[in-house]
Amino acid sequence: MTNKFLITSAIATLIGFMMVPAKANDVFIEQYGFAHSAGGAQTGYKNRIGIHQRGRSNNAIANQKGWRNLVAIGQDGYNNAADVYQRGRRNNAGVGQFGSNHTSIVTQDGHGNIAAGVQVGKGCSADVKQEGGGNVAAFVQACR
Repeated sequence: MTNKFLITSAIATLIGFMMVPAKANDVFIEQYGFAHSAGGAQTGYKNRIGIHQRGRSNNAIANQKGWRNLVAIGQDGYNNAADVYQRGRRNNAGVGQFGSNHTSIVTQDGHGNIAAGVQVGKGCSADVKQEGGGNVAAFVQACR
């Protein structure tokens, strides 16, 4: 009787731990076309990454360290690259690239920073760095 009780208790405890969310991070990736790549890393909790790629040979990387950071990357075209690096809390970054051969790098180190940008055409390049808190940056580029 005691062995059955211990085994049942152990199984119930294990199931209970499996049901508790681990302050989950989220990653959503949608890719249409071919030869795309997407990657990154998350450390902390309640960080979110969303990546949408259409066309061919687009690359997206998002790295988050902290909590409640958000990255959204959308690319439509070919040979576009977007990298976002976040450290801290409640940073938000969004990059939209339409066309070809665009490059975007966003680095956020701190809290409550916002960076957003759009690139259209061919061959645009952007590099945004934010340190501290409450910074806001936007870029809009049309390149030929």
